[in-house]
Amino acid sequence: MNQKLHLIFNPVAGQGEAEAELSEICSALQSKFELTVYQTTPDEEADFLAHKAVEQGAKLIVVSGGDGTVSSVTSALLNSDVCLGIIPRGTANAFAKALSIPENISAACEVILSGSEQKLDMALCNDRPMLLLAGVGFEAKTIERTDREAKNKLGSLAYLVSGLRELKDFDRFDVKIETESGQMQTTAAAVTVANAAPATSVLAQGPDQIEVDDGLLDITIVAPESISDAIAASYELLRSAITNDHAQLENIGHFRAKQVKIITQPPQKVVLDGEMIGQTPIEVQCLPNNLTVLVPESTASETAEKFQKKSTRVTLANKMRDWWQSWTEEA
Repeated sequence: MNQKLHLIFNPVAGQGEAEAELSEICSALQSKFELTVYQTTPDEEADFLAHKAVEQGAKLIVVSGGDGTVSSVTSALLNSDVCLGIIPRGTANAFAKALSIPENISAACEVILSGSEQKLDMALCNDRPMLLLAGVGFEAKTIERTDREAKNKLGSLAYLVSGLRELKDFDRFDVKIETESGQMQTTAAAVTVANAAPATSVLAQGPDQIEVDDGLLDITIVAPESISDAIAASYELLRSAITNDHAQLENIGHFRAKQVKIITQPPQKVVLDGEMIGQTPIEVQCLPNNLTVLVPESTASETAEKFQKKSTRVTLANKMRDWWQSWTEEA
């Protein structure tokens, strides 16, 4: 008997023909799996359908949609042994990119059929599941002002275009950041808390590399004083993402923590995994190894190699924590 698979399909995601895409997915997967298909509606959204699948005993849930749909599904998977598969069909598909899951439907289905299970971190932001990142300030405004027409025409480039338009009006705000190691106050234009982020999530790229299985959040603070500063900072963050080298401008700060609280004055808009969720303050907590995801074999192999280096990274993180605590006590 074939293994049971519960497919949660968002028909309004992406720019393709939903009916044809669903047919392609089902045709590819039904050779190995017994399929139960759910389609999201305004009355039955992805989180509701995921909880329904879990209640029916699902051990493998595949979600097809954008980052918001994927993140919504994971609310039902916290602290469970249910495995998640992803067939990306959204605008940015940032979580899939971070895991090297192909955006081509046929190739993504192949990952479901023959990929490897990988344990990843999740996080909670104001008690909501967070797979990718929470953006405060500039990023939230960029996401909010990127309209559906631009997404349909430009795809993920729509966010870049919107961001460039926002540069001329970027606002600075006072921010207080608290972690398990101490607290600090500064002025910024953007603060990003990341669990995972591909290179396209530019404002998260302060560190040398963002890993989704290290038990830590990556916090990046961008504090330009002028439009030229903002452009230079954006370029430096992109360089950091491409080269896997930490950002080196004085107006870009970065650190890691297990949990963080961000308070701003005045309150700032917040985007969580591509969806607007309100305003600051926010509290984010990392949940280590809390999610099992099907990934390409190559991604799983790379993760195994990185695991051997993990103790070194944790040691460096502990040193960073000690430095942070010493710095905040002196301040």
